[in-house]
Amino acid sequence: MTAGIVLVPDPRRSLLLSQAQPSCGSDPMWTARAWAVAFLVIAAAVVAAEAKSKLKTCDKGWECSGSIYCCNETITDYFQVYQFENLFSKRNSPVAHAVGFWDYHSFITAAAVYEPLGFGTTGDKETKMMEIAAFLGHVGSKTSCGYGVATGGPLAWGLCYNHEMSPSQDYCTPNYLYPCAEGASYFGRGALPVYGNYNYGLIGDALNVDLLHHPEYLEQNATIAFQAAIWRWMTPMKKKQPSAHDVLVGNWKPTNNDTLSNRLPGFGLTMNILYADQICGQGYIDPMNNIISHYQYYLDLMGVGRQKSGDNRDCADQVPFNPSYKDATS
Repeated sequence: MTAGIVLVPDPRRSLLLSQAQPSCGSDPMWTARAWAVAFLVIAAAVVAAEAKSKLKTCDKGWECSGSIYCCNETITDYFQVYQFENLFSKRNSPVAHAVGFWDYHSFITAAAVYEPLGFGTTGDKETKMMEIAAFLGHVGSKTSCGYGVATGGPLAWGLCYNHEMSPSQDYCTPNYLYPCAEGASYFGRGALPVYGNYNYGLIGDALNVDLLHHPEYLEQNATIAFQAAIWRWMTPMKKKQPSAHDVLVGNWKPTNNDTLSNRLPGFGLTMNILYADQICGQGYIDPMNNIISHYQYYLDLMGVGRQKSGDNRDCADQVPFNPSYKDATS
């Protein structure tokens, strides 16, 4: 039970009031000023008392450790540099393609922009850790150079790349809003690789960074690369659709149409949101299984355990939210 606020008379306030009382024959202007001062003092005291009562004190254990108030928690409260190193243990191996680029500090700096919006700070300890594992599971899968007999296993090689190797095209298509910049190429770059001039322009606007004219920023600045990826994670593709974040933390409920389309809450739907029919609705294909494997591997390394990956972790039978084929109706 939460105790209510009890306002106890303050002797100092009584003194101020008594001093503010006008004496017989006193100046009316002085009297008005005195009453005004007394009123402001009382109002300030009441506001301060009310504000103090609203502070969220640390009384819930883990999720408040390291913070004076629960609302001040950050990802660093539970996800430390050693855990980042464990998840991406081979990223700086001599054979990796982005040695020295990705690091914990860049991730945390990028994440700090989205923590007030709930990224890694929504729900209890387990939910928060699962969201970070899920997000990084996508990142690890999309930037991995691991293979079956790779040292440390194929799942230890996330963040091996920061851009597409030997792109076959510049991914420039006519677009009124985001026309291609002269000399720019829009092949895959970043933590969740961005393709195409439209996507570079859209994400650049969201981050207030000119990615349309400088797409290379995503392979030159790890913080911007992580920021672009987190923005995608936190942003719905269309109105009335969920973001990957909303699904993972339990903020989304399926409609009847979603249920009929096998779009149910779970990790699988995050793949549907991010990749649509590139990954989903095609059965148990290797690219989908690889993303799931990274997610479960990271859950294990973070101490949550793959058993917490839950139901509906694949999208093999899901109808894509935003299918790429033109005659789709769902």
